[in-house]
Amino acid sequence: MAAAQPVKAELRRDVTVWGSYMWGFADVGADTFVALGLVFAYAQGASPLAFLLAGTVYILIGLAYTELASAYPVAGGGQYFALRGLGDFWGFVSGAALILDYTIDIALFAYFAVTYFAHFVPALSEMTIALGPFHHVRIGLALATLALIAFLTWLNVRGMRESSLLNEVVGVLVILTETAIICMGLIFAWKPELLARQWSETFSSFDTGQFFYGASLAIISFVGLESISQAAQETRRPATVVPRTSVALIFTVFLFALSLSVLTLGMVDWRVFLDERNVGKSVTLVASGLPWIGPLAEDFVAVLAALVLTISANSGVMSVSRVAFSMSKFDFISSWFEHVHPRFRTPARTIVIFSAIGAIQVILASLTESAIDTLANMYAFGATLGYLLVMVSLIRLRFSDPYTPRPYRVPFNIALRRQGVTVHFPLLGLVGLIGVASIFVIVLLTHRIAAIAGPSWVALCFLYYAWYRRRRRLPVLRRVERDWESEQKAVLESAEEYDLLEQYRLALAERDRWYRRMAHSAERGLDS
Repeated sequence: MAAAQPVKAELRRDVTVWGSYMWGFADVGADTFVALGLVFAYAQGASPLAFLLAGTVYILIGLAYTELASAYPVAGGGQYFALRGLGDFWGFVSGAALILDYTIDIALFAYFAVTYFAHFVPALSEMTIALGPFHHVRIGLALATLALIAFLTWLNVRGMRESSLLNEVVGVLVILTETAIICMGLIFAWKPELLARQWSETFSSFDTGQFFYGASLAIISFVGLESISQAAQETRRPATVVPRTSVALIFTVFLFALSLSVLTLGMVDWRVFLDERNVGKSVTLVASGLPWIGPLAEDFVAVLAALVLTISANSGVMSVSRVAFSMSKFDFISSWFEHVHPRFRTPARTIVIFSAIGAIQVILASLTESAIDTLANMYAFGATLGYLLVMVSLIRLRFSDPYTPRPYRVPFNIALRRQGVTVHFPLLGLVGLIGVASIFVIVLLTHRIAAIAGPSWVALCFLYYAWYRRRRRLPVLRRVERDWESEQKAVLESAEEYDLLEQYRLALAERDRWYRRMAHSAERGLDS
């Protein structure tokens, strides 16, 4: 009698429609609490314009993610899309950028959560020590951030259901509170004359470099849509759920970010954000200006901001573990990372390892003059590099894989006939590619830390990748041949998307018939 083969544990599909939306909102919705003060400190009175520019590019990126995540509902997100569209090497580069971004996400959002919490415990912000050449290390904020990361690591090892419930509860409170602040602020406290004065002052002595630096930071207001695609492999009926939640999330966050920036310019003098202590609690400053409930709203927003930033850091822990899980599966990193915990069915090893990297980033950033600015620099680099490769992959996959059903397609396309099949060239995808490429160049030109540390991170990851691939006798720069058609069928079957599976089989059968007709015609041509 043959010995029974061990069953390989897989990620369980446990995320609902609301859970999928909140996984994205947990990441993107909290970004405004981080970026608002940072953008105002540089773009000044032109900050709403900076948010508008970055938000427009974000919408195009979001639509691309919506199409790809619903067509390829697997863990990995941008890394998997780049692998399918561009091959192993670019899939690895995309994965390295995403890992950088998610570990920074853990560090940056956990740090900001603590700064908002410090509204109630000012000693945390004021506690500093000197460590050798580093004379102003904010040890209180650093230690509290490390403790928070340790808690989130434990939570994610326990499983998706527990952490998803946390996101859903806090996310509802954030949506209600942001809506109340914006509505009350615009009706009772907004001063158009203050907005007009700050706007004209900024443009009377417009600093192009400062504005573009601020605009490139504004992109971090919209980072995190990737989370929905990361959770796609654990989402029920992803072809139906992902498009709905993604589109809803895109426009919700865009409206919140733009409205809050306009409200801030009409309520607060932007110069207060030159003080880094105010950058760390920017939304509470806006809430404090509300009539009648200002002091109460300030405290409530501080609590809520600490919570939503915590779940955003939590979402980073989840997402980085799924990217690493996917990279391991495709031989970019050791299969040791692919291990799924037999009891909790979560990628426990990757959760622990990459959360530890996030903790190390907190320690290193705390040694610099401004931990917030250092982490934000790196965050912008990783996000724009990853988004750039996703936009290229979107266009490439329209040509290389026109057979996979797309429950959602980015609008405005040019239909082309190619090898017996209609290919839809995405015009908005091309516009989005130009937009995110422009922001990436701006990040490299204006972010001093990101221009050095970002490429260094990718280069360091490449050294490991090259060593691992050679050890496994796999090509470093070329792609490994894979049976993507069988993989796609297995993914759709696992997701219980049987209609899409049938559409996919019919498209492949039509393709095969076209090739046989072409071969037959060629043979007849030779015979004649």
